[in-house]
Amino acid sequence: MENWTLTITVDPNWKDRLRDAMKTGFSAKSYVGHRLNFESPAAFFGRLTERRWEIVRTLQGAGSVGVRELARRVGRDVRRVHDDIVVLVELGLLEREENGAVVCPFADIHVDMHLRAAA
Repeated sequence: MENWTLTITVDPNWKDRLRDAMKTGFSAKSYVGHRLNFESPAAFFGRLTERRWEIVRTLQGAGSVGVRELARRVGRDVRRVHDDIVVLVELGLLEREENGAVVCPFADIHVDMHLRAAA
């Protein structure tokens, strides 16, 4: 696994950001990182709860970890951890392996969020 980076953005103009990222990614000579965008702060905080962030932090650099072991490490119920893993895999923050274990492929995650005064 490489040292991948992820930039999470909050931007209602997600189509424009996707186009920009695709242009940059296709023209770049080297790896420019992954991107994940949310349309609003509410969407961001609704999907990436404190407990889900704890799972991601626990898995960063830990390699492949089984769901029961992960639940033990974060001190939570296996079923609830499994439910959170489903969301995190869906978002692309975690990857599930063939044996059911999960891994976080990102060595660095950066959140880029701007709050501006209403016009």
